[in-house]
Amino acid sequence: MRVFTQIRIMAASLPPTSTAADLAQLRQDFEELKLDIEDILADQNVINEDTRAQLELINQSLAALQSTHRLERRPIAGFSLPNKEEKS
Repeated sequence: MRVFTQIRIMAASLPPTSTAADLAQLRQDFEELKLDIEDILADQNVINEDTRAQLELINQSLAALQSTHRLERRPIAGFSLPNKEEKS
């Protein structure tokens, strides 16, 4: 019974329900928060575009290195194939 009485006293001491001014303030705070989140996401998109550009440059550089410098395949050490001329 004591718990019920304490909860009733706490509930009675709570401020009255939201007023129109409180709702308007909440709506304004929500809109400001929404704008802040949009700004943050826009900044992340800029970072992503910069990163994509850097990755593209790296890929182009690697492709250029692969196409200009090709090593000939060397024979495996310790293993030699018989020549076709020696067989006949």
